[in-house]
Amino acid sequence: QVQLVESGGELVQVGGSLRLSCAASGRTFSDYSMGWFRQAPGKEREFVATINWSGGSTYYADSVKGRFTISRDNPKNTVYLQMNNLKPEDTAVYYCAADERVSMSTRVSSYAYWGQGTQVTVSS
Repeated sequence: QVQLVESGGELVQVGGSLRLSCAASGRTFSDYSMGWFRQAPGKEREFVATINWSGGSTYYADSVKGRFTISRDNPKNTVYLQMNNLKPEDTAVYYCAADERVSMSTRVSSYAYWGQGTQVTVSS
């Protein structure tokens, strides 16, 4: 019973930066751990980053560690993904997701609620 809407995806050059946002509505936002996933054409959806209910703990895929930062603003019901030093292999549709039972999971199957996705394209 939560709706998620991503925004911020754009065409950027290699080495550039982009900030994605995910606005949530419905059940109390702070009850959920949140995750970012991405899916490139012909590939399965893969884990990017996750954050716990309070924002005090984060975890990242090795492919983005040191370049991406996940954060949340609970009063604004919003989670963010700051992406720096973007690479062509970061090109994908990015999805935010909410999980209320398994905290900070890296698995797609653990998340009950998903946004519609936002396209990020990094030029080579």
